[in-house]
Amino acid sequence: MTERYAADDLIAYAEALFAAAGLDADKAAVVAPLMVEADLMGHTTHGLQLVPPYLAALADGSMTASGQPAVLADRGPVVSWDGRRLSGVWLTAAAVDLAVERARLYGTCTVSIRRAHHIACLAAFLERATRHGMMVQLACSDPSVASVAPFGGTRAVYTPDPVAVGIPTSGDPILVDISASITTNGLTGRLHKEGRKLDHEWVIDADGNPSTDPAVLFTDPPGTILPVGGIDHGHKGYGLALIVEALTQGLAGHGRADPAEGWGAGVFVQVWDPTAFAGVEEYTRQTDWLAQACRGNPPRPGVDRVRLPGDGALARRRAALEHGVTLYPGIVDGLKGWAGKLGVAAPKRLAG
Repeated sequence: MTERYAADDLIAYAEALFAAAGLDADKAAVVAPLMVEADLMGHTTHGLQLVPPYLAALADGSMTASGQPAVLADRGPVVSWDGRRLSGVWLTAAAVDLAVERARLYGTCTVSIRRAHHIACLAAFLERATRHGMMVQLACSDPSVASVAPFGGTRAVYTPDPVAVGIPTSGDPILVDISASITTNGLTGRLHKEGRKLDHEWVIDADGNPSTDPAVLFTDPPGTILPVGGIDHGHKGYGLALIVEALTQGLAGHGRADPAEGWGAGVFVQVWDPTAFAGVEEYTRQTDWLAQACRGNPPRPGVDRVRLPGDGALARRRAALEHGVTLYPGIVDGLKGWAGKLGVAAPKRLAG
C-alpha cells in the first residue's frame, strides 16, 4: 500500500529531528521545509533521504550545530563568507535572502561561501528569489569529493557541479536545475544499492569504457560519471564544470587545492533585480514570450507537449500538497532509527 503524508507533518518531523540533534532552532526551521520541498518537487535523492546523514554529521561534529558564518568580505553587492561547516542548506537560504535584500539596493548581489556543509537540492532555493521578481543563479561543488573525470580522462577530478537558475515570468517561474555531469552521485549510489542499471551509458569504468552499470563507480580504482555530452560531446560539460569550480571555490578561496575537510560545499549565489535594468515589465515581456514560444512549440513524435524546466516539479508539488506526499521507498525506514534515538514521534500516514 502506498504511504502518503501531509507535507506540513513531514516538515514538523524533520524540524523536530534536527532540533533534537542539536541544530539551532532557527536553523532547523529553515532547513526542514527545504528538505521536504525537494521531495515535493520530485528530487527524491536530495530531500528527506539526506536527513539521516545530516543528523549523523551533527552527531559526530562534522556539521556545526550553532552560530553564524564568518564574514570574510562585505562590499555591499559582493559578500564572502566562511561557512564554518554550518548547515549548507541554512547557509544557502541565508545567502539567497541576503542577496535579494542587497539586490533591491544595488541591482545585483553576489555571495560566495566556503566551507559550507552539504546544501541538498538547488532547485528548492530558487523561489526564495523569483517570488520577489528577481532572477537568481546558484552553483555548488564539493572539494572533498571527486566523481567526474575531465573530458577524455579516466580519473575523477571534480563533482557533478550543479547549476540552478530561477527566471521570473508573469506566471510560474522557469526553474532550471542542471549539472555539468550526465547524472549525479545520489542517483548512481541509489541504483547501485538497488542493483539497477542506468538508462544509458552515463558512466565509464576505470579503463574508460562506457557503461550503464553504476557498479563501475565502486571498484578499485573506480570509474567515473561522464560529463554532460558524454563520450562524443563531453567537452561541453567539462567546460561548464570548470566554470562552476572557479565560481564556487576560486572566489571563495577554498577548494581542491586545500586539504579535504569532509562532505561539504563551496557555494556561489547571485541575484539580479530587473528594476535596476530595463524594468520588470520589459523583463517579463521577454521571459513570457520565451516561455510561450517553448510551451507552444510543436512536439516531436512521442512527446505530448513541450515543457519548461520547473513545470513538472511545480505540478508535482501542487499534487503532493493537495493529495499528500509519497516518499521514495526506504526514506521513511531510514528516518525511524534516528527518530527512536532522538525521541521524536513519526508523522501519521494519511488515510486512503
